Amino acid sequence: MKTEVIVVAAGLGRRLKADVPKALVLLKGKPLLAYSLKVFEAHALIDSIVIVAPAGHLAQFVRMAGAFKKVRLVVAGGKLRADSVKCGLKVISSDTGIVLVHDAARPFVDRAMINRLLFSLKKNKAAIAGVPVKFTVKKVDRQTLDIKETPPRDLLWEAQTPQGFHKDVLVKAHARKHKEEATDDAILVERMGVCVQMVMGSYRNIKVTTPEDITLARQLLLRSL
Repeated sequence: MKTEVIVVAAGLGRRLKADVPKALVLLKGKPLLAYSLKVFEAHALIDSIVIVAPAGHLAQFVRMAGAFKKVRLVVAGGKLRADSVKCGLKVISSDTGIVLVHDAARPFVDRAMINRLLFSLKKNKAAIAGVPVKFTVKKVDRQTLDIKETPPRDLLWEAQTPQGFHKDVLVKAHARKHKEEATDDAILVERMGVCVQMVMGSYRNIKVTTPEDITLARQLLLRSL
């Protein structure tokens, strides 16, 4: 049973105020996307990779991906994140059994994290990486900003990517009609009543969204040298 990765790189990164798509923003001289591709490329249990890129920038992504043998296709994404994942799912190989979905804006995925996901998927239909929340979280009324609830912190985890699924489950989840936007794939699977297991991610596994995140990512790279 093959394992394939969909790397979602279709974001334009307007909050980064960059003149290139977010996944191509340079971090220490390399595109953000290159860091996660290197990890997936080196993992023996990953068979191939599909990159979902912004429609108007496919040529740039094809050139960048040329250095990675496991990148099988670069396809255009959609308006929303879920639309982009659907675009990736349409070209997943027929003999693929496990699909990992990863955000290109998370350059610090590591081998151990992938191993934990794949181990969980031997027993579960879905599993995602995440970390326990460190801070107290409040549920607040949108209109009045009154605090309505303080959920127990030991029950809260911050969801990350990669997120892993048996292919048939993820395809069914994306095929359903959804009234609300999904910020990750696990939400769609949860809505079907499928149990999703959380596995330990990493506090280093940050998502680069703002210029401040780029600064933090540079610091994390320096610490790893």
